[in-house]
Amino acid sequence: MFLYFKIENGKLLQIDDASNANWIHITPPFVAKDLEQFALENNIPNSHFTDCMDLYEQSRYEIGKELKQIIINTPIYNNAVDVDDEADYLTIPVGIIQTKEKLFTFSAINNPMMDWCTKNMLEKQLEFTLDTVVLYIFKRTVFYFIFYLREINVQISKIEKNLKHSSSNDGLNKLLKIQKSLIYFLNDLRADELILEKHKEALSIQNDSIENNKIIRDVMIEYSQAIDMSNVYSGILGNMMSAFGSIISNNLAYVVNRLTGVTIVLMIPTLIAGIYGMNIPLPFQEHPFAFSIVTIISALITGVSLYYFKHKKWL
Repeated sequence: MFLYFKIENGKLLQIDDASNANWIHITPPFVAKDLEQFALENNIPNSHFTDCMDLYEQSRYEIGKELKQIIINTPIYNNAVDVDDEADYLTIPVGIIQTKEKLFTFSAINNPMMDWCTKNMLEKQLEFTLDTVVLYIFKRTVFYFIFYLREINVQISKIEKNLKHSSSNDGLNKLLKIQKSLIYFLNDLRADELILEKHKEALSIQNDSIENNKIIRDVMIEYSQAIDMSNVYSGILGNMMSAFGSIISNNLAYVVNRLTGVTIVLMIPTLIAGIYGMNIPLPFQEHPFAFSIVTIISALITGVSLYYFKHKKWL
């Protein structure tokens, strides 16, 4: 699917004509032959498109004579995006190809960040250029990073409350998934920040737009904030996992201790009943109230044992 946009008098407009489009956004599903033909018609190496078909493609920035290629990684929910990865959040590559007159953007799967850009950037009251569109893609990417990081922080707080009285590993498994997502976020945030630095240097050589410089400054601040948030949450998560690993061990030890105490207390009447079940001469065996006497003695010894264990806080 192809979406076409035109910049006219500094305004971004959606159109139906590919020949007059300044920005072309390509969304799944793809047909390989159509994509290859599209690349040929626009004098773009087909490898620039196929690179982003790999969900594990790394961020990079390449400048050629006729175009520049930018690949950044953006966050996304793992809604069966990668069934082999148990992380709740993943990052996927977004490809940006910019020539002197046109901009091409695409992603291997439907990307909420790019969907937002194509639907909401039309409402922005800005003097749009191709560089402005690219910078807003960076800006929206880091916004989604921060948004998901805040969601992760809420999840950590909920898991923390549940783990205080838990002796199972379910909470720790959830924390492991979140930790994996944070590692993805932190690595790709750093990579995207470097890409933005390179893009800033390239723009400073081409022009010195005050508006673009303002956007770059704001986006770089947000990237620094997102990286700091990822580092803080990773540190908190690591400490939580260590602390709650100890808590779970202590809870299990407490349960085992109580079960051991209960077993010892119940063993006393069982032992006495076993002894009086032997076919040998025993005390009180001729007494008319032998059963009552043995039962009372068992109850007394059990009660004393129970009081002693309670006093020692073993139960």
